[in-house]
Parts: sequence; structure tokens; C-alpha cells
Amino acid sequence: MIQDIEKLCKKINHTFSDKKLISEALTHRSVGSLNNERLEFLGDSVLNFVVAQQLFNALPKSSEGDLSRLRAAVVKKESLVQIAKTLQLGDYISLGSGELKSGGFRRESILADAVEAIIGAVLQDAGFDVCQQLIIRLCDEKIKQTIQDGPEKDAKTRLQEYLQSRRYRLPEYKVTDIKGKAHQQTFSVNCQIKELDLLTTGVGRSRRIAEQEAAKKALESIEINR
Repeated sequence: MIQDIEKLCKKINHTFSDKKLISEALTHRSVGSLNNERLEFLGDSVLNFVVAQQLFNALPKSSEGDLSRLRAAVVKKESLVQIAKTLQLGDYISLGSGELKSGGFRRESILADAVEAIIGAVLQDAGFDVCQQLIIRLCDEKIKQTIQDGPEKDAKTRLQEYLQSRRYRLPEYKVTDIKGKAHQQTFSVNCQIKELDLLTTGVGRSRRIAEQEAAKKALESIEINR
């Protein structure tokens, strides 16, 4: 495992002074109480800030709404999963026996969380400037592509526009469950569209993320049934 971690450190171009940080960043919660959830929380925060700053400086005329949508496109799970696959993170993540048997090393949520945890680990190990450069290296291509393509409308906006174009009422979102401690909660949200007799559920680390996931599932269902 030590050799494997050294190979990964070469890929991200960072040598850890504290080896325990990178080991913790690569340990899923299924292994035990010492896992990467806290580093993931930290990495998520600094990732959002650095990407926001890059977009803010690159697009001085863009509105707050456009910048928010661009940032969301850069830091969304699918983007982080692509980074994880480029780094082959699935080869390095430590999983509990149950997750290992179920193929957890391929699960997108686990891969995306590990990317954020590594960012958090670098921040703790070397400080903001080094962490910022890591994020820029990992996200530079996606940032440039996103700027070129323009802001992507989120799932809730696209669903609302679809329903309004057909004179349907707007969807109703309702929180159905909240699990976990205050700093690591998981929200479940229902999205109901009465005219279409459609009910979908989204799960996420915030109410906003869960609502977006529920809206995305609704859009997918509508597309399938058209």
C-alpha cells in the first residue's frame, strides 16, 4: 500500500510530509471510524472556493447566477469521478469487506468523495497555496471547457421550464428524511409532479443537492416516457 500511495503522490505531484493524511484520505468509512469523511468535508469547501475564484477572475462580466452554474458544472460528481478515473483512484482506496465485495472501488460517490478528501489532505499537509495549485491542475481542463460551453442550466431549472412550457404546475419538493450528524448530514427529498403522476426521490449532502438529484430523476423519467 505504501508503494501504491507513492505512485499516487507522483500523479498528483505532491509528496506528503504527513503520510497519515493521504492514508486517511483514501480510507472509506466502511473501514472504521478513522476515515476520509472529515477531509472530504474540508476538500469540498476549498474546491468550491478555488473554482469560484478562477471563474470570477476569468469572467469579469458574468452574473452571480451564471458563475454559480459554471462552478456547479466544474465541481459536480461526474467531473470529480472523471478526475478519479484519470488518477485510477479505485486502485488505492481502502474499503471494508462489504464495500469491497459489492465493487465499491467503482462506485462514483466513493470515487468523487476520495478526490475531495485528497484535496483536503493536501490543504492540511502543505497549506492553501499548494492546495490551490493542485486544484487548478486537476480542474483546469474542465474549467476551460465549461467557460467555452457556457453556463449549464441545472436540473431544477430545466424541469421548471419544461413544465411551464406545457402549462403544468411547478413541482413540489419535500424533505422526507435527514440522517447523520450536523456536519455530515444526508438529505432525502421528494419531487412530485401531480399532472404527470410522477414522484422521484433525490439524496444528497444538502437539501439543494437532494432537490437537484430528484429533479434530474424526474427529467430522466419524462424523457423515457415521451
